[in-house]
Amino acid sequence: MSGVHTYTTTVTWTGDLGTGTSGYRAYQRSHEISADGPPPIPGSSDPAFRGDPARWNPEQLLLASLSQCHMLWYLHLCSADGVVVTSYLDRAEGTMAETADGGHYTGAVLRPRIEVAEAGMTERALALHEDAHRACFIANSVNFPVRHEPVVTVRA
Repeated sequence: MSGVHTYTTTVTWTGDLGTGTSGYRAYQRSHEISADGPPPIPGSSDPAFRGDPARWNPEQLLLASLSQCHMLWYLHLCSADGVVVTSYLDRAEGTMAETADGGHYTGAVLRPRIEVAEAGMTERALALHEDAHRACFIANSVNFPVRHEPVVTVRA
């Protein structure tokens, strides 16, 4: 795998209530995120910033991207290494700090719960998380620490 990959998305603001951004409370933070192919994602700001809690916010999407990237690399590495994963669930958590000029993520913790086919695969299944972290494009692109707290069990 080599080369440069380009990705395109479109973000369309849908929150004009008739007076545009005439005041801080005069508009909704609603928007749609789209790209060629997949269905649109309804977005907003975090509810703490007048956002709609029924829509995805950028902070959640960043965390989801970290979790997805790690999982996809992890599954690839397990497959290549003979570790048979039968289940994977990650309940990731990210922390953001507000600052005078905006804010920033201060860290993220991925908490994948993995099930493998055989007990002899457990140790390698745990170790492959470090390799997945090193390979993850998204984790390599952020300026905050991303930790992992994996748990591996054996399929009953």
